[in-house]
Amino acid sequence: MKLIVGLGNYGKEYDNTRHNMGFRYIDAFAQAHNTKIDKAKMDGLYTKINIDNEDVILLKPQKYMNLSGEVVREYVNYFKIDVKDILIISDDLDLPVGTMKLKYKGSSGGHNGLKNIEQNLGTSEYKRLKIGISNIKDMLTKDYVLGKISSTDQKIYKDMEPKIINLLDDFITMDFEKLMSKYNIW
Repeated sequence: MKLIVGLGNYGKEYDNTRHNMGFRYIDAFAQAHNTKIDKAKMDGLYTKINIDNEDVILLKPQKYMNLSGEVVREYVNYFKIDVKDILIISDDLDLPVGTMKLKYKGSSGGHNGLKNIEQNLGTSEYKRLKIGISNIKDMLTKDYVLGKISSTDQKIYKDMEPKIINLLDDFITMDFEKLMSKYNIW
């Protein structure tokens, strides 16, 4: 069983903010598979689908970003998911808008959601898909990540959807080293 987690903050006021990249792309993936992430359990919204004979849980934690790891841990324990079968989708300040990067381990890079996941899983060795949001140095980081996305950047993120949907489909069946080789080229 695989677990794909999209990170974000719940609530309408956080829609279309940079910090909600995980929610954005996990929703697009669910829609591509004709489903919605609409079942509530253990402080999360989730759905369970089957792709290529593999059960996959799509999860949107419904606690604030800095407590996301608590929800991830509950799902890992409840569904008995191995850490090697988890992929976390998050925003990344160090990557330019329009880019993304797969990693199989690493530091949280100051991202409070990733930091909490690491604390709750007891390891930094979990797979991630980082979506670039750039970084505006003359603005407080909190204000920037919680700020609304410009219409120009919205188009860029919309254009990235097909590639990210394909990447997530491949995550389910492909070795992660091969996945990184295939997608970490743009």
